[in-house]
Amino acid sequence: MSSTKYRVAVIGCGRMGQNYAEAYTTYPDTEIVAIVDANAQRREVLGGRFDVAALYPDVDALLRDIVPDVAVVVTPTKYMKETVIACAEAGVKGISTEKPIAACLQDADAMVDICAERGVVFAGGNLQRAMNEVQEAASRLHSGEFGRIRGVSVHGFGGEISGGGCQHISVLRLFANAEVEEVIAWGTPPEALNAKTDEGLIINGRFHLTNGLECSVFGTPTSCRGVDVWTDEYLVRWDWNPPEIFKGYDSQGTRVRIDPNYSPYPWNEFSYLTGSIRSFLAAVDGNGHPWITGADLRQALEVAIAAKLSATRNSTPVRLPLEDRSLALYPRPYRWLGGDATGRPQSVTEATG
Repeated sequence: MSSTKYRVAVIGCGRMGQNYAEAYTTYPDTEIVAIVDANAQRREVLGGRFDVAALYPDVDALLRDIVPDVAVVVTPTKYMKETVIACAEAGVKGISTEKPIAACLQDADAMVDICAERGVVFAGGNLQRAMNEVQEAASRLHSGEFGRIRGVSVHGFGGEISGGGCQHISVLRLFANAEVEEVIAWGTPPEALNAKTDEGLIINGRFHLTNGLECSVFGTPTSCRGVDVWTDEYLVRWDWNPPEIFKGYDSQGTRVRIDPNYSPYPWNEFSYLTGSIRSFLAAVDGNGHPWITGADLRQALEVAIAAKLSATRNSTPVRLPLEDRSLALYPRPYRWLGGDATGRPQSVTEATG
């Protein structure tokens, strides 16, 4: 842990933002110096709850007074681009954002690009890719401990292929150590396929990866709801929990689950949000990279857009990266606009914790 105490601003302090605030008030190397939230009543309540005096209605008001070391952007997706760019231009050292990063690819590009240009560490958010056991399983796959990867598959890629499906794509890319370079997809039901959002859309198909692997994609859960990777002897299964590891077969020919023997991790207070935050802070301190980055979220969005595009074109193969960066896929309204604007406001009682 760094001896530096990072000054943190939480920008967007609804339900998920409050989870981040709880974490950043727990760690000895971080201090919340400002809270930004458009809801005046909630903003005042949260100032008292987290003992923060500097409260602002928007990011511009914040940056006129304070340029924090770290900006934790947990706004609805619609407002992420303007917030991330404003913080990067102001000189913030590290910025994290949430899922999905954007609706339009060129907006995601703009955030990734400006952070790269300004030397800003740009992290993703509360994704299972940042679980320490997922990271360790990936390292062991990459080291060759389990042998050469022979196949990969994605299960349950439906419902929200951008808002929630970014979990699948982020773990797939990590485990396979490769990018998706071609997508062919079938989508259902028709009303979801023809909508502007990803809500209710179920995608079946195939991803071709840059390392030559072919990934089968199942829109509904099978015996797994996540990502399988297998070698000649092993299967590694991420199923929304620490990955299971199987080795060999029993007398009936069924894979045998073994103890994965994961290494202890010193941080576990906030599930996989912990890995996201601690790896982010380490990167800001100059040690390694965030376990989930803004670029990872951009790649997940691009795969989701490509999948829907393929499905709407009668399963035409679509090559990545996409040439048309104006393409978009909107998340469901709650993710795009937030609970206050979509009939799910947080009560003052709930905000008090």
